[in-house]
Amino acid sequence: MNDTALQYVLAAIVVLPLLGSVGALLPPPPGLRGRGPDQAVLRHGVTVTGAVLILSVVLAAGFDHDHPARMQAGTDLNWIPALRIHLHLGIDGISLPLVVLTALLTFLCALYSYFHLPAGGSAKSFVALLLLLEAGTLATFSVLDLMLFFLAFETVLIPMYFLIARWGGGDRERSALRFIVYTLLGSVIMLLGLLLIGVKAGTFDMVALATDNGSHLSHSTQLTAALAVGLGLAVKAPMWPLHSWLPDAHTAAPTVGSVLLAGVLLKMGTYGLVRIVLPDTPGGIQTFAPYLAAFAVVGIIYGSLACLALARQGNGGDLKRLIAYSSVGHMGFVLLGIASLNPTGVNGALFANIAHGLITGLLFFLVGAIKDRYGSSDLDELAGHGGAALYGRAPRLGGLLAFAAVASLGLPGLAGFWGEMLAMFGAFKPGADLSRPAYLTFTALAAFGTLLTAGYLLTVVRRVCMGDRETSELRPALADVRAYEFAAWTPLAALTVLAGLWPAALLGLSEPAVRSLLGGH
Repeated sequence: MNDTALQYVLAAIVVLPLLGSVGALLPPPPGLRGRGPDQAVLRHGVTVTGAVLILSVVLAAGFDHDHPARMQAGTDLNWIPALRIHLHLGIDGISLPLVVLTALLTFLCALYSYFHLPAGGSAKSFVALLLLLEAGTLATFSVLDLMLFFLAFETVLIPMYFLIARWGGGDRERSALRFIVYTLLGSVIMLLGLLLIGVKAGTFDMVALATDNGSHLSHSTQLTAALAVGLGLAVKAPMWPLHSWLPDAHTAAPTVGSVLLAGVLLKMGTYGLVRIVLPDTPGGIQTFAPYLAAFAVVGIIYGSLACLALARQGNGGDLKRLIAYSSVGHMGFVLLGIASLNPTGVNGALFANIAHGLITGLLFFLVGAIKDRYGSSDLDELAGHGGAALYGRAPRLGGLLAFAAVASLGLPGLAGFWGEMLAMFGAFKPGADLSRPAYLTFTALAAFGTLLTAGYLLTVVRRVCMGDRETSELRPALADVRAYEFAAWTPLAALTVLAGLWPAALLGLSEPAVRSLLGGH
């Protein structure tokens, strides 16, 4: 497919969810109402997200895989000449997998919600917010102008806030407020850094800035910009100790909110680090890389220890909260790979981004289903004294939970293995001028974190999946995987296996693009 056709496909991918969000608020045509207006608007959500997914597959199929470092499907229109802001879109081997992942997860969430709409606000508002969230996320991964990146980044925050505050459970209003305050404060700091880069370099064009590789920015400017932009992105990543909004947000969010928060929104932070900070401020990130690696490793250990504490019997740990803390640890490996400043580590970070989206998205779907069936996600209530016996009560659900758990702990042959391994390989031999002894220490601590990860995930599998069915304190009747759940979860499980067995499909896309962003080194 020629680049002009791809240009229209990418523009449609970004614009269609935004138009669909507006359309969801309009009254449905009488002939398309089905059993009622709620069903019509939910069907609208499935249709729009399905169309976006199809377009993203067309985009991936038409992408020139022989030149993944080149920006493709480009659109560059002068939008605000006085501020040198352009409507600039394009994708390369770094952004393409994230666009497809976003389209896939949003479609699966829309499909799941068609059959299982969370209680709270109206279906019309829910679908409109879901589509607005998709539009902002896809734009974040597709725009090539710093100011447009910021606008797209901010667009995502509002719909996620309302999804948590209106359709969440527990302490949803406080959790939603904490989410928006943390992320907005981070965004303000990030905006200052982006403005500094654009003003000092004379352009907000991300392609031109990456090509210059910081040559038009003084060292002090690079230090300041890298710190400001990095802090704003680290909040979303989430990097320890800026992660504290995440467990509350995940615990309170509805199932689809947790899936999108973990599977897509966290990737915006790490994507920004790779797309903006690494190529635009190489001198600044060179200075801060050891600190980023140190915080990443602390996050790996801290997240794993928090999960171990939640998994222990008698601690009243919430299963959704445990998976949220596991994200802090897994994203720590992504940050460690980025902080290595070499192609192996950064490629591992990008692979781990996709793997985490697939696996943790599946985990949150499964935990949501367990909570629906049992009425609680409290581990002590689920397991009782003898285990929840999910294998005996709902064998397919139990099998999927065990599969997702072993994928999350990094079992070789599944997607979770490659990203974390490559991130540690990158840290084992970091980029030039970085302290090898310090990074060897980081690598050893990260490797220890993988053992802790295996510990808490296997504990969860033992307590939730195993047990005596006859003597369990839980009620004997339990529905196994339903047809719509099977449809929503199977693609994630299949892609987890495919990415684990054929990692070159992703690494072949990202490796040339990463080398280009790192200045060809």
